[in-house]
Amino acid sequence: ATVPVLWDKQRRRIVNNESADILRILNDGFGALARGKTELRPAKLLAEITALAGHLYTELNNGVYRAGFATTQKAYDEAVAQVFACLNGMEARLEEGGPYLLGQQLTEVDLRLFVTLVRFDVAYVGLFKCNWRRIADYPALNAYMLRILNLPGMRETVRIDHIKAGYYSIKALNP
Repeated sequence: ATVPVLWDKQRRRIVNNESADILRILNDGFGALARGKTELRPAKLLAEITALAGHLYTELNNGVYRAGFATTQKAYDEAVAQVFACLNGMEARLEEGGPYLLGQQLTEVDLRLFVTLVRFDVAYVGLFKCNWRRIADYPALNAYMLRILNLPGMRETVRIDHIKAGYYSIKALNP
């Protein structure tokens, strides 16, 4: 299993292990030490980022887990329907605008969507039974995922072999 961790090398301790918090810390917490000029939470988009991040988390990022670990048919049906309603909504959003979810600027919500999209076809379709459609079947979402994957430094953070090994080693889902 993998868990995101922000590690303090001097104090030799974990600072944080919540991915959304780490994303915000990396965006805001390093001042002059930060390289680059990407602002993932611009003030002018903060309300939209907050609303969309909540929607993505509930319906998609956590939705795939609610589907995969559902213990009743009703819970599975509700979760998987929400997953695909969210994917359909993100597909429509990207068809209408873009190249990112909130227009021309890469923001926090793009990274939050990307991490689920990049795992979707290799793990969530089969193992979590989110198999109504693949990301490959969504032209705008697939192009978007590849666009983010091709940003400088992103491809190096994605290891499909690790994703598969991690998810398929979950005994509750893959005995």
